[in-house]
Amino acid sequence: MSLYTRFTAHLNVVLDALEADGALPAGLNRKPVTVEPPRDPSHGDLATNAAMVLAKPAGTNPRALAEKIVAGLLALNEVESAEIAGPGFINMRLTDATWRAELAAIHVEADDYGRSDTGAGVTVNVEYVSANPTGPMHMGHCRGAVVGDALATLLEAIGHKVIREYYINDAGGQVDVLARSAHVRYCEALGEDVGDIPEGLYPGDYLVPVGKALAADYGDRYVGAPEREWLVLFRTKAVAAMMDMIRSDLALLGIHHDIFSSEAELQAAGKPEAAEKWLRDHDLVYDGVLEAPKGETPDDWEPVELPLFRSTKFGDDQDRPIRKSNGSWTYFGADMAYHFQKAQTADQLIDIWGADHAGTVKRIQAAVAALTEGKARFDVKLIQMVRLLRDGEPVKMSKRAGNFVTLADVVGEVGKDVVRFTMLTRKADAQMDFDFAKVVEASKDNPVFYVQYAHARISSLARRAEEAGMELPAPDLSRLGTEELNLVKLAAQFPRVVEGAAQAREPHRIAFYLNDLASAFHGWWNMGNDNPQARVILMDDPATTSARLFLSRGIGQIIRNGLALMGVAALTEMQ
Repeated sequence: MSLYTRFTAHLNVVLDALEADGALPAGLNRKPVTVEPPRDPSHGDLATNAAMVLAKPAGTNPRALAEKIVAGLLALNEVESAEIAGPGFINMRLTDATWRAELAAIHVEADDYGRSDTGAGVTVNVEYVSANPTGPMHMGHCRGAVVGDALATLLEAIGHKVIREYYINDAGGQVDVLARSAHVRYCEALGEDVGDIPEGLYPGDYLVPVGKALAADYGDRYVGAPEREWLVLFRTKAVAAMMDMIRSDLALLGIHHDIFSSEAELQAAGKPEAAEKWLRDHDLVYDGVLEAPKGETPDDWEPVELPLFRSTKFGDDQDRPIRKSNGSWTYFGADMAYHFQKAQTADQLIDIWGADHAGTVKRIQAAVAALTEGKARFDVKLIQMVRLLRDGEPVKMSKRAGNFVTLADVVGEVGKDVVRFTMLTRKADAQMDFDFAKVVEASKDNPVFYVQYAHARISSLARRAEEAGMELPAPDLSRLGTEELNLVKLAAQFPRVVEGAAQAREPHRIAFYLNDLASAFHGWWNMGNDNPQARVILMDDPATTSARLFLSRGIGQIIRNGLALMGVAALTEMQ
């Protein structure tokens, strides 16, 4: 139980006592009540809005209620003072002993510090990456891959069972283009001069090995054969080869999915038909005619009766067709069935999408609301594009032109940890620049370096004490003063940050917090530059050295735990 969870429990005991005494009516909604750090640290260690949010439904004055709550809080051994601020906020200061005990708890809980079971019993499906299987991963996919993977890890940290899923879009026209592109490389592998890759096909060299493998398997059987004889076969083989490549690329980032779902298999299994039947049975699909698109003249518009999903009933702008006029499934119809399938094994669904899909969010939210009868929480996280910069100039990417920057290239140049950390240094819906020079820069302006450097500094302390041959006593935490305990107070926020980041579906909060913690640690460390007695290692004072090393190791533990949530290794020394 984190310190903030513990004090929420303490506050509830105080409120229970007030209810028992008749000072508060029973059954008040306490969900809006919070216990959190005050915005201004000079106001105290913890603040609660309990009196502010409970006074009105209780029919009493906020300050009068606050006085009664303060009286109960002051009875706690861990509370040094409790004061009323403004119209009824309550600020608390905790005893130094409380913070020293929290530092000891960090050491005891070690790798589990920050984890909880608040999400236990709830299964969450996180679908991320889901890039078309038409080539290797490029940096356009990278940010969503990292955000999705870090979010899945965060959800596991608060007790959720998480299903990591990748949706293979292998039923659209793009995979037919892939098959034709592979056929060109197949002919090339057999010695034909194919010249320039035809317009509209994928020209990338990544298909050369695919063509060679097809030539080895089938010889020249399909060189002059009509497309109908080889298209399905080449499509299947090429998609499988691309997925092997994609899995390999994702592994470079430490990303592994539990499930790879095929759109083609979904349709072959009749899942869209099943979803349509369920919706018709619930009067949520009808046969109708869409209004003419805005700007079209009557001569340009041919009304066609289509099966329409009543998405306006769930907040969408218009009802949506689930089939085309030729009877095939629309993208929305297939996606709707896919989400219906996911909802069979999960209580909550999260999709990580590129920002270019923003226009389809409302309709798929409507579909999930309908198909789960409103029972499943469904979030779509939109990921903005990453702009690659080299020497200050944008790096242009075009998959169709075959000149894109692959994820493997970038990981090979700057490393997995730099890529992962950098992708989490901004909110997912904010645009990002990935500057090849800045992400490896050894400065405080580079959060990747700054956080890693803090951990490496901490690791060096134990080595220096050991090399000096110091005999250290058991840590006496009473040797820690105000500056040291301020570090503990920031470290103690970690469990709260983890829970808040998971619940808000915002893994970037971990990177922000670690940067703040690293900054505070570096500031404490640098105090020793001006005052030798403020240094961590004091050769003539083993007792203080032991306490400060204990504190440093605790901060290092928090940094390791946070980096682990981000999928980033904690360095013990900087190269």
